[in-house]
Amino acid sequence: MGILNMTTDLKRLEEIERTIAYQDQQIQDLSDMVNAQWKDIDKLKKHLARAKERLENLENPSSEDGNIIHEKPPHY
Repeated sequence: MGILNMTTDLKRLEEIERTIAYQDQQIQDLSDMVNAQWKDIDKLKKHLARAKERLENLENPSSEDGNIIHEKPPHY
C-alpha cells in the first residue's frame, strides 16, 4: 500500500466521518421537530375536546336536575 493510497483512504474516511456527523445532527433535529409536533398535537386534541364539549353543552343545555336552562344569548 503506497502513500497515495493511504492519503486517499484517509480522505475517504474523513469524508465518511463528516457525512455521519451531519446525518446524526439531521436525525437529532428531526427528532426534536417530531417531539415538538407531538406536543402541539396533544395541545390541539385537548383544545378540540374542550371545544366539542362546549358545543355539545350549547346544543343540549340542561341543569343538574335535567331541566332545560333557557338563557339569553350573550348579545342581550
